[in-house]
Amino acid sequence: MTRGHVAVIDIGKTNAKLALVDMADLSEITVVTRPNKVLPGPPWPHFDLDGHWDFLLDALAEFHRAHGVDAISVTTHGASAVLLAEDGSLAAPMLDYEHAGPDDCAAEYDVLRPPFAETGAPRLRMGLNLGAQLFWQFRTLPGLKERTRTIVTYPQYWGYRLTGVAATDVTSLGCHTDLWNPAQGALSSLVDRLGIREKIAPPRPSAEVLGPILPQVAARTGLAVGTPVHVGIHDSNASLLPHVLGRTAPFSVVSTGTWVVVMSVGGAPVSLDPARDTLINVNALGQPVTSARFMGGREFDLATGGRPVDPSEAEIADVLERGIMLLPALVPEAGPFQRHAARWLPDAPSVGSGQRSAAASYHAALVTATSLDLVGHRGPVIVEGPFARNRAYLSMLGAVTGCPVVPAGSATGTSQGAALLVTGGAGLIGISVPVIAGEDGGRLLAYAEAWQRALG
Repeated sequence: MTRGHVAVIDIGKTNAKLALVDMADLSEITVVTRPNKVLPGPPWPHFDLDGHWDFLLDALAEFHRAHGVDAISVTTHGASAVLLAEDGSLAAPMLDYEHAGPDDCAAEYDVLRPPFAETGAPRLRMGLNLGAQLFWQFRTLPGLKERTRTIVTYPQYWGYRLTGVAATDVTSLGCHTDLWNPAQGALSSLVDRLGIREKIAPPRPSAEVLGPILPQVAARTGLAVGTPVHVGIHDSNASLLPHVLGRTAPFSVVSTGTWVVVMSVGGAPVSLDPARDTLINVNALGQPVTSARFMGGREFDLATGGRPVDPSEAEIADVLERGIMLLPALVPEAGPFQRHAARWLPDAPSVGSGQRSAAASYHAALVTATSLDLVGHRGPVIVEGPFARNRAYLSMLGAVTGCPVVPAGSATGTSQGAALLVTGGAGLIGISVPVIAGEDGGRLLAYAEAWQRALG
């Protein structure tokens, strides 16, 4: 299908979105959002799936009335699954992966989990390893394992609600879950140790059609009976897909949002260090992708006090001349600088100032550059998502990598890739010109070198 409109369900850690994408050129016609709030227990902090469902159905109906919807695709954050009971209802609320509960039985789980060489998944805290989530949930809530008939990864939960067909997808299983063996393209040995092989819904390629919408969904939204829903994709891999299909390696894609995920295609061979949050992802074609990550969007929000501004040239000059900088890590549980204590040098600028936003942007760019080095990056760097609109970030990243830095034009960064699951690659469009560091290149490099020295 290469004509018409794709409605893309896009659930990030911070916001839930529905985007309408024109199949002809992959442009976004309209986007609506809803905060992705975490609800308190019992039995644990969880996401408002029913609230999202009502929001999505209402938005689908409005999109269809205004423009027409011909297909649906889904992309969501990783590290998440939904446990379904025999009747298709929730066996338990969907756990927020930032809940620290799974750390309570970390020692017992570590005995079970496969080595990095098998899964390409680093050992992460909280529920960031999906296998650790499941292990803890089944131990914590009596009878949950027995009540759970089917386990679906998060994009496929929405597909299940829409179609009644249960599945998992290879990109979500390949996202530091401990449940996938990227080299073999199959479930890892952990699923048998957890006793869940028969519960995990069948892994399917992201671009396949999961099924048509249910009659009750058609009645609620006005969409045509038979509207296809595609299997869906992990959000960082949605950002990667347009470039896998439309670019010649080597290159890297930096997918930004709450998480910054760096993915290298055709890079130099490297030995990955799981202690620095490097890992193997799996792309929509089922291929392993050398990757690294840190909570860049979360750190930027913390660094700016939630009040970022566009710095003026004078404020940027002040940051460079006085060496105002933020050292990592504001979220020390993740990224290449785990267990480092964040600090400002020489002191923290006031919240809401251009200096604070510029220094926070440079911090994000320098951690991104470190992650690129760790995955053997070569070639241009394509930046997707919110940081693609941050000039200070882009300029510093271009200066310190010495590579073209290309800001992608999509407003959400992931909807284009999710729509490509429907179009099969048709509609790929050119991306904007590289950012050039210009006359500040020397000062930016000097700042980056000082930042590295301050790290020790």
